[in-house]
Amino acid sequence: MRPKRVCCSDRAKGIEKLALFNVAMKSSRQMRVILKALAEPRRVAILTLVRTQHELRAGEIARHFRSTRPGISQHLRVLTNAGLLCERRQGTSRLYSLRREGFGELRTFLDTFWEESLSRLKREVENETRRKGGH
Repeated sequence: MRPKRVCCSDRAKGIEKLALFNVAMKSSRQMRVILKALAEPRRVAILTLVRTQHELRAGEIARHFRSTRPGISQHLRVLTNAGLLCERRQGTSRLYSLRREGFGELRTFLDTFWEESLSRLKREVENETRRKGGH
């Protein structure tokens, strides 16, 4: 049995997949932190609130929730450490705003799954077309 011939485009696709895998592995730790932060519904609510107001003091955020201020502070710390919020000090206040780059990193990570699914779907459609005697 002869070995399967691999064309240059197949090799290039393999290299591209490997590069995507390496990016995913480097970012996998950060993605785990982001996804874990988003797994808590109150944190998602905090992000939604901050998004609508652009920038809020910690106390203003806390007033919107039935939770202790230290509890909200802990959520804010998790979201800041995940790279989803920016913290800025103004006097004795801490102001929070969305960190758009954090959401961009999350989207890039999620897009790798979408692109893989689309590629798989395209191959299946092409194979089905060939089986039916198409192009």
